[in-house]
Amino acid sequence: MTDPVELVWPTALDEGLLARTHRMIHAVTETGGAIGYLTPPDRAETDAWLHGVLADVRTGDAALALATSADGSDEVLGCALWRRRAAVASYRHSAEIQQVMTHPAARGRGIGRLLVSALIDDVRAAGLELLILGVRGNNHGAIALYEDLGFREWGRLPSGIAVGDERFDDVKMYLELGRPDGVAVHGSAAVGAGASARRA
Repeated sequence: MTDPVELVWPTALDEGLLARTHRMIHAVTETGGAIGYLTPPDRAETDAWLHGVLADVRTGDAALALATSADGSDEVLGCALWRRRAAVASYRHSAEIQQVMTHPAARGRGIGRLLVSALIDDVRAAGLELLILGVRGNNHGAIALYEDLGFREWGRLPSGIAVGDERFDDVKMYLELGRPDGVAVHGSAAVGAGASARRA
Protein backbone atom coordinates (compact mmCIF):
# COMPACT_ATOMS: atom_id res chain seq x y z
CA MET A 1 0.00 0.00 0.00
CA THR A 2 1.33 3.44 -0.94
CA ASP A 3 1.39 6.35 1.46
CA PRO A 4 -1.44 8.87 1.08
CA VAL A 5 -0.89 12.09 -0.85
CA GLU A 6 -2.18 15.52 0.05
CA LEU A 7 -2.38 18.69 -1.99
CA VAL A 8 -0.97 21.94 -0.68
CA TRP A 9 -1.34 25.39 -2.25
CA PRO A 10 1.64 27.45 -1.04
CA THR A 11 1.44 31.23 -0.91
CA ALA A 12 4.86 31.62 0.72
CA LEU A 13 8.13 29.72 0.49
CA ASP A 14 10.51 28.59 3.19
CA GLU A 15 13.89 26.87 2.94
CA GLY A 16 12.43 23.40 3.42
CA LEU A 17 9.81 23.77 0.70
CA LEU A 18 12.35 25.24 -1.73
CA ALA A 19 14.72 22.33 -1.10
CA ARG A 20 12.04 19.62 -1.39
CA THR A 21 10.65 21.10 -4.61
CA HIS A 22 14.14 21.38 -6.08
CA ARG A 23 14.81 17.70 -5.34
CA MET A 24 11.65 16.70 -7.19
CA ILE A 25 12.35 18.94 -10.23
CA HIS A 26 15.95 17.67 -10.37
CA ALA A 27 14.81 14.04 -10.28
CA VAL A 28 12.19 14.58 -12.99
CA THR A 29 14.69 16.29 -15.30
CA GLU A 30 17.41 13.73 -14.59
CA THR A 31 15.13 10.95 -15.86
CA GLY A 32 14.17 12.83 -19.05
CA GLY A 33 10.95 14.47 -17.90
CA ALA A 34 9.54 16.89 -20.47
CA ILE A 35 9.31 19.98 -18.26
CA GLY A 36 11.44 22.45 -20.20
CA TYR A 37 14.91 21.83 -18.76
CA LEU A 38 17.51 20.18 -20.98
CA THR A 39 19.73 19.36 -17.99
CA PRO A 40 18.87 19.20 -14.30
CA PRO A 41 18.63 22.78 -13.00
CA ASP A 42 20.64 23.96 -10.02
CA ARG A 43 19.06 25.16 -6.82
CA ALA A 44 19.38 28.87 -7.73
CA GLU A 45 17.39 28.28 -10.93
CA THR A 46 14.52 26.41 -9.29
CA ASP A 47 14.42 28.92 -6.41
CA ALA A 48 14.14 31.81 -8.88
CA TRP A 49 11.35 30.01 -10.76
CA LEU A 50 9.40 29.31 -7.56
CA HIS A 51 9.74 32.90 -6.35
CA GLY A 52 8.41 34.09 -9.72
CA VAL A 53 5.44 31.74 -9.52
CA LEU A 54 4.64 32.81 -5.96
CA ALA A 55 4.77 36.47 -6.98
CA ASP A 56 1.95 35.73 -9.45
CA VAL A 57 0.09 33.67 -6.83
CA ARG A 58 0.04 36.68 -4.51
CA THR A 59 -1.54 38.88 -7.20
CA GLY A 60 -4.22 36.28 -7.97
CA ASP A 61 -2.77 35.55 -11.41
CA ALA A 62 -1.59 32.01 -10.62
CA ALA A 63 -1.91 29.06 -8.28
CA LEU A 64 0.67 26.40 -7.48
CA ALA A 65 -0.44 22.93 -6.40
CA LEU A 66 2.04 20.57 -4.77
CA ALA A 67 1.34 16.91 -4.14
CA THR A 68 3.14 15.99 -0.93
CA SER A 69 3.62 12.78 0.98
CA ALA A 70 1.28 12.56 3.96
CA ASP A 71 3.65 10.22 5.84
CA GLY A 72 5.15 13.12 7.82
CA SER A 73 8.12 13.73 5.52
CA ASP A 74 6.26 16.31 3.41
CA GLU A 75 8.33 15.22 0.41
CA VAL A 76 7.13 16.86 -2.82
CA LEU A 77 5.87 14.12 -5.13
CA GLY A 78 4.50 16.32 -7.88
CA CYS A 79 3.56 19.82 -8.85
CA ALA A 80 1.59 21.81 -11.40
CA LEU A 81 0.40 25.36 -11.73
CA TRP A 82 -1.89 27.63 -13.65
CA ARG A 83 -1.01 31.15 -14.71
CA ARG A 84 -3.38 33.75 -16.08
CA ARG A 85 -2.62 34.84 -19.62
CA ALA A 86 -2.25 38.40 -18.40
CA ALA A 87 0.04 40.07 -20.96
CA VAL A 88 -2.86 42.07 -22.39
CA ALA A 89 -6.43 42.62 -21.19
CA SER A 90 -8.06 40.63 -23.99
CA TYR A 91 -6.48 37.39 -22.70
CA ARG A 92 -7.16 37.77 -18.97
CA HIS A 93 -10.26 35.54 -19.13
CA SER A 94 -7.97 32.55 -19.74
CA ALA A 95 -5.15 30.69 -18.02
CA GLU A 96 -2.46 28.19 -18.95
CA ILE A 97 -1.54 25.02 -17.08
CA GLN A 98 2.24 24.71 -16.78
CA GLN A 99 4.93 22.46 -15.34
CA VAL A 100 2.89 19.33 -14.63
CA MET A 101 5.33 16.81 -13.17
CA THR A 102 5.52 13.78 -10.90
CA HIS A 103 8.59 12.48 -9.10
CA PRO A 104 9.84 9.33 -10.90
CA ALA A 105 9.47 7.28 -7.70
CA ALA A 106 5.78 8.29 -7.41
CA ARG A 107 4.61 7.64 -10.97
CA GLY A 108 1.60 5.41 -11.50
CA ARG A 109 -0.21 6.71 -8.40
CA GLY A 110 -2.56 9.11 -10.19
CA ILE A 111 -0.73 12.21 -9.01
CA GLY A 112 -0.85 13.91 -12.42
CA ARG A 113 -4.62 13.40 -12.60
CA LEU A 114 -5.02 14.67 -9.02
CA LEU A 115 -3.02 17.82 -9.76
CA VAL A 116 -4.63 18.69 -13.08
CA SER A 117 -8.15 18.02 -11.79
CA ALA A 118 -7.46 20.32 -8.82
CA LEU A 119 -6.15 23.05 -11.12
CA ILE A 120 -9.25 22.83 -13.33
CA ASP A 121 -11.47 23.29 -10.27
CA ASP A 122 -9.33 26.18 -9.03
CA VAL A 123 -9.34 28.02 -12.35
CA ARG A 124 -13.11 27.58 -12.62
CA ALA A 125 -13.55 28.92 -9.08
CA ALA A 126 -11.42 31.94 -10.05
CA GLY A 127 -14.05 32.78 -12.67
CA LEU A 128 -11.90 32.20 -15.74
CA GLU A 129 -13.46 30.90 -18.95
CA LEU A 130 -10.74 29.04 -20.80
CA LEU A 131 -7.82 26.82 -19.85
CA ILE A 132 -5.00 25.92 -22.23
CA LEU A 133 -1.85 23.83 -22.07
CA GLY A 134 1.01 22.58 -24.21
CA VAL A 135 2.39 19.06 -24.28
CA ARG A 136 5.19 17.36 -26.18
CA GLY A 137 3.80 15.31 -29.07
CA ASN A 138 5.54 12.10 -27.98
CA ASN A 139 3.95 12.20 -24.50
CA HIS A 140 0.93 10.08 -25.41
CA GLY A 141 0.14 9.20 -21.80
CA ALA A 142 -0.19 12.88 -20.84
CA ILE A 143 -2.27 13.64 -23.95
CA ALA A 144 -4.64 10.78 -23.08
CA LEU A 145 -4.95 12.06 -19.49
CA TYR A 146 -5.76 15.58 -20.65
CA GLU A 147 -8.33 14.27 -23.13
CA ASP A 148 -9.91 12.20 -20.38
CA LEU A 149 -10.24 15.39 -18.30
CA GLY A 150 -12.02 17.16 -21.17
CA PHE A 151 -9.19 18.91 -23.03
CA ARG A 152 -9.22 18.95 -26.82
CA GLU A 153 -6.40 19.62 -29.25
CA TRP A 154 -6.63 22.98 -31.01
CA GLY A 155 -3.29 23.06 -32.79
CA ARG A 156 0.01 21.33 -33.36
CA LEU A 157 3.28 22.98 -34.32
CA PRO A 158 5.37 20.34 -36.10
CA SER A 159 8.90 20.07 -34.67
CA GLY A 160 8.12 23.00 -32.37
CA ILE A 161 10.09 21.59 -29.40
CA ALA A 162 13.85 21.12 -29.59
CA VAL A 163 15.66 18.75 -27.25
CA GLY A 164 19.27 18.79 -28.38
CA ASP A 165 19.27 17.38 -31.91
CA GLU A 166 15.77 15.91 -31.57
CA ARG A 167 12.54 17.66 -32.58
CA PHE A 168 9.02 16.98 -31.30
CA ASP A 169 5.59 18.38 -32.07
CA ASP A 170 4.25 21.07 -29.76
CA VAL A 171 0.63 20.03 -29.10
CA LYS A 172 -1.77 22.73 -27.86
CA MET A 173 -4.95 21.78 -25.99
CA TYR A 174 -7.87 23.69 -24.48
CA LEU A 175 -10.76 23.25 -22.05
CA GLU A 176 -13.76 25.57 -21.95
CA LEU A 177 -14.97 26.26 -18.41
CA GLY A 178 -18.13 28.28 -19.13
CA ARG A 179 -18.87 31.95 -19.71
CA PRO A 180 -20.80 34.64 -17.87
CA ASP A 181 -24.32 35.42 -19.05
CA GLY A 182 -24.35 38.01 -21.80
CA VAL A 183 -21.00 37.10 -23.36
CA ALA A 184 -21.26 37.11 -27.16
CA VAL A 185 -19.17 34.44 -28.90
CA HIS A 186 -18.22 35.52 -32.44
CA GLY A 187 -15.55 32.97 -33.24
CA SER A 188 -13.98 34.02 -36.54
CA ALA A 189 -16.94 36.02 -37.88
CA ALA A 190 -15.97 39.41 -39.34
CA VAL A 191 -17.72 41.42 -36.60
CA GLY A 192 -16.59 43.36 -33.54
CA ALA A 193 -13.34 45.12 -32.72
CA GLY A 194 -10.49 44.49 -35.13
CA ALA A 195 -12.71 42.84 -37.76
CA SER A 196 -12.02 43.05 -41.48
CA ALA A 197 -13.95 41.68 -44.43
CA ARG A 198 -12.60 38.72 -46.38
CA ARG A 199 -10.99 39.82 -49.65
CA ALA A 200 -12.61 38.54 -52.79
